Amino acid sequence: MTRRQKAIAFFVALCVLLVAAAVSLNIGWIFINARRVAPLVLGVVSFALIIAGLIVYTVFLVLEIKRNEDHQTFINAVTHELKTPIASMRLYLQTLQSRDIDEPRRREFYDIMLADAERLHHTVDQVLKAGVLSQKPQALARAPVDIAAVARECVQLALVRHHLPADAIAVEVHDDGPFVVNGDGDGLRTVLGNLLDNAVKYSGGGVRVEVSVAAPTPRTVWVRVRDRGVGIPRKQLKRIFNRFYRVEVRGIRQISGTGLGLYIVRTITKAHGGRVFAQSEGEGRGATFTVELPRLAAAADAAKPVYRLRSKRIVS
Repeated sequence: MTRRQKAIAFFVALCVLLVAAAVSLNIGWIFINARRVAPLVLGVVSFALIIAGLIVYTVFLVLEIKRNEDHQTFINAVTHELKTPIASMRLYLQTLQSRDIDEPRRREFYDIMLADAERLHHTVDQVLKAGVLSQKPQALARAPVDIAAVARECVQLALVRHHLPADAIAVEVHDDGPFVVNGDGDGLRTVLGNLLDNAVKYSGGGVRVEVSVAAPTPRTVWVRVRDRGVGIPRKQLKRIFNRFYRVEVRGIRQISGTGLGLYIVRTITKAHGGRVFAQSEGEGRGATFTVELPRLAAAADAAKPVYRLRSKRIVS
């Protein structure tokens, strides 16, 4: 049992004991003042308020304990995510400074340091975005965005970032397009990029991710990211979009991350008037994340210029 679980168990047990004591006193008060209406009513109401206050106080105390532990977990995760690439870059720089390295080896060191710098930048970017999104909602700079082009662009970036072969992530765009939404291109890239990063990280050894873009109704667009990885326990499906929350799967070591990715996905999606939800049949059966966004009318799409991201077609 962890320290948090012990603290929660202690305060819940204390609340139960105090409520039981208050109920006992209330029953005694009723017997003593059974024939006097005013003291009886006053006593019952007072004891009811005391019991309600104890319960509310205990609930808020338990929530605060959970929040503090989530913050501590986040600090530990961010510290690890910052220290690891910094230590790696420092080691390679010291090696380059102290030894005579041949050119191929030197280029390999540069590539590794560049990857570490990218990981560091990604961590800092996630923390900054989460901080901005947790404040007062910002107005989006909306424009017509081709979500299929955004999906292809994000897939390309994920393949390069995670050093994956071209067939590791497959893109399927259905024929009921165009898939144009009114939104912020950078924000939507962040949404799909975070979903793809999660899918790759939680895929385990063999990465097989499927991305599909479709329109289930004339007014909505769906982007689905499906992996065949470790899966998500059913009890955690409703909590994975909470800030700082990280999926816990039995037998799987803790995967690196800050616990902010899905929180950012949900916040940006809601700002676009959409929703995101997750599906998983349990541990070891993969997970599917679906982003649903409002779709622009076909007539408006034809009349207005569409913001398209440069990308190559990736279908496997």
